[in-house]
Amino acid sequence: MKIVTAIDSFKGSMTSIEAGNAFAEGFHRVYPDAEIAVRPLADGGEGTVEALTKGMNGHLEHVTVTGPFGEPVDCPYGIIRDSITAVIEMSGAAGITLVPAEELNPLSATTYGVGEVIADAIRKGCRRFIIGIGGSATNDGGAGMLQALGFGLLDSNGKEISRGARGLMNLAVITEEHVLPELAECTFRIACDVTNPLCGSNGCSAVFGPQKGARPEDIRNMDRWLARYAEISKALHPDADPDFPGTGAAGGMGFAFRTFLPAELQSGIRIVLEETRLESYLADADLIITGEGRLDAQTAMGKVPVGVANLAKAHGKPVIAFAGSVTDDACACNECGIDAFFPIVRGVTTLEEACEPENAKKNMAAAAEQAARLIKLQIAKG
Repeated sequence: MKIVTAIDSFKGSMTSIEAGNAFAEGFHRVYPDAEIAVRPLADGGEGTVEALTKGMNGHLEHVTVTGPFGEPVDCPYGIIRDSITAVIEMSGAAGITLVPAEELNPLSATTYGVGEVIADAIRKGCRRFIIGIGGSATNDGGAGMLQALGFGLLDSNGKEISRGARGLMNLAVITEEHVLPELAECTFRIACDVTNPLCGSNGCSAVFGPQKGARPEDIRNMDRWLARYAEISKALHPDADPDFPGTGAAGGMGFAFRTFLPAELQSGIRIVLEETRLESYLADADLIITGEGRLDAQTAMGKVPVGVANLAKAHGKPVIAFAGSVTDDACACNECGIDAFFPIVRGVTTLEEACEPENAKKNMAAAAEQAARLIKLQIAKG
């Protein structure tokens, strides 16, 4: 019997690989000779670096870069040598979780550190980049990142604008004379699962600004500054399009990547499934295992387990999902390729106890064992 696991991380409990290994441990109690391929899975957000790096035989690098408000932060990222690929999460350098809630301020928060991570990876030989841009504390349109990569974002006196969204107020011209020359050799796949434009009522300032600490007046100002930034960008790149879906992602990072590097804005799950070559593992598998921390109606709307299920169904494979918790509306997942799903929590418990890593692994293994026993019973019945 050949089984492939592609399970999203259980946030705070198990990584993707740990969840797959826990499943394998339990299933092997019943089928010790089963061939179980544990594959990494993520959606381009938190956990993507670890999942892809470990799952693709890469290694982690650590670099100290500029944090959202200028403080030094340690940012881990992955390097996959076989394909000279760097795997980066923007949140590691400019993430909202790096900042206490009471200190959030998008007027001052910068993406400069993200550019420093990219530059570090370039110095270490990387020319392909997979970058997740969720969870940012910033709204500077990627200006800080561009500055770190050698772009000149200058005011009317020819001086670099200040960092943060406020700096865009004084932007007069963008130059490329001092851009890192290696950028011309690089390609970027950007995991971007929002479709917001750069500006307007659905733009990054209006939609995401409040959760980053922006006041109504700040939102109006930032939206105006970003619109002007987009117009100035067209002097260098006439095809710059602030209305393109996803340009408003991560406070305008989608716009900066697509306009200046350039980059492809793509679904995070699509990138992960393609980069990990999951489909090549499914062809001769007997069963596909997926899951995530919480299975609900949102899962059915295109989250990671359904992405796996859709791929599996293209090959006619059965799919079982495991989750930390399952809601009443999770039955929608059965209409999206998941043949059956099971919660792994075995009794009344607190959320903290259920999320404790050792408990989660134990519960996953136990649920896998019982699923294996059911499969064995059905096979015995013929």
